[in-house]
Amino acid sequence: MEKEIIGRGTWLDKVAFEVLQREESIGRKVDVLRTESGLGASGIPHVGSLGDCARAYGIKLALEAQGRKSEYIAFSDDKDGLRKVPAGLPDDLGRYLGFPVSSIPDPFGCHGSYGEHMSSLLLDSLDKCGIEYKFYSGTKAYKEGLFNKQIEILLANAKRVGEIIREELGQEKYTEVLPYFPVCSNCGRIYTTKAYDFVPKESKILYRCEGLEIKGRWIEGCKYNGELDYRTGDGKLSWKVEFAARWTGLGINFEAYGKDIADSVRVNDRICKDILEYEQPFHVQYEMFLDKGGKKISKSTGNVFTPQVWLTYGSPQSLLLLMFKRIVGTRVLSPLDIPQYMAEMDELEDIYFGRKTVGDRMELAKLKGLYEYCWLFKTPSQLSVHVPYNLLVYLAKVAPRGFEIQYVTEKLREYGYVKNTVPEDLEKRIEYARSWAEDFVEIQVTAVKVSEQERKAITRLIEVLRVERDERAIQNAIYNSAKSVELEARDFFKLLYRILLGSSEGPKLGSYIVAMGNENVIDMLQRAISQ
Repeated sequence: MEKEIIGRGTWLDKVAFEVLQREESIGRKVDVLRTESGLGASGIPHVGSLGDCARAYGIKLALEAQGRKSEYIAFSDDKDGLRKVPAGLPDDLGRYLGFPVSSIPDPFGCHGSYGEHMSSLLLDSLDKCGIEYKFYSGTKAYKEGLFNKQIEILLANAKRVGEIIREELGQEKYTEVLPYFPVCSNCGRIYTTKAYDFVPKESKILYRCEGLEIKGRWIEGCKYNGELDYRTGDGKLSWKVEFAARWTGLGINFEAYGKDIADSVRVNDRICKDILEYEQPFHVQYEMFLDKGGKKISKSTGNVFTPQVWLTYGSPQSLLLLMFKRIVGTRVLSPLDIPQYMAEMDELEDIYFGRKTVGDRMELAKLKGLYEYCWLFKTPSQLSVHVPYNLLVYLAKVAPRGFEIQYVTEKLREYGYVKNTVPEDLEKRIEYARSWAEDFVEIQVTAVKVSEQERKAITRLIEVLRVERDERAIQNAIYNSAKSVELEARDFFKLLYRILLGSSEGPKLGSYIVAMGNENVIDMLQRAISQ
């Protein structure tokens, strides 16, 4: 087992090994190890939502790589109530606050419900990334009685459940009410109900529709006094116990979680073990993705960076690299980071196929393993044609309107990247770059540390570029600029390639600069030396 971890050495392999160690230590023997993530269905899913799924699937792959059968379960929380109208969605959704999202009409008119629409967006991104999953709808799971056994145990032990919640969180609420929300049979809301008694012989819950404060706004209940047979599925467990019921009912062995729900996970762990008598899954905690302003990327505030946006400008593998590269630490993220991840995938591929050497054996194994995970173990059979993303964007920007693809491919032949037919993967990469060129003003400048000597050489080159338009003269000016400050010409060329293309090599710089436009290149060089 240790040898297998050394073979790849990513955090995914390490976590999978720890999952196996724990399963062995508690004596749990199952044929199939299951990983899970919840799919929020109350708003538009963002890259963080996909991160939950991708990481769980990555652990599934890592378990299989270590010789065990495994499957990934995607569970949609579409029985949850709508707590807030997400920014950017129709205001008239406000009349459905407190309703289960699976009972709210789809405002876009293309799915059976609001919740189904939101779940479908995340499932679409999973499909596009090649992630395989077993899907569960929370609404259907309750309706089909998947958690009836767990519900009965939790309600029968509601007093002890309330004590555990109070001990862990200092919250008194569940010492007085049951950890279950019936859907009011009179008004249709779910969070406005208070379940106050359980009649075990009749599987019956007694409740009142009193109302609830949601995000500073009071949602009035209809004051209905009702009763519910929980076996009908017309209700759901509180989050304080629902995770535990799911882990037990579905036989989950691993689930990661964000630090924003750490308290809920801790409570569910205890309830899972103490009340439901099931050893909780192995967990890892991860940080949030933040936008460039330091705000949490969120579906409820309208601060949404969706997987679909990423996949407009970058490959599924680059998106999975974002998820698999590491799990610890908060990361600041925007679409402007996509070219960097595309370049990193190129570098990983160079390493994987031996085009670039890595001296440290453990680091080499880790990077090659990361490449395999980004391809979900369906790696290409050979090295692809690497054309720097920035080069493609530049070409798309200067191309005649409506003829971008033809212009770019013609230039790639001229630069020697392709001879005749453009490979399919390169065609797709050109499409990504064309989309970027249409939607963003700036080309991304790769962050490169520039010495004072290099800064002087770049400044001298900029002076030449302000007046010179001949590609041969520009090529000579690069040599002369390096020589003027006693800098190796070869090193200066590599520096310019890294700044302009995000790569250590590329087409002949003189002709490239002329094709891209001197002013554009000057702008990039000035930004590089001012960083």
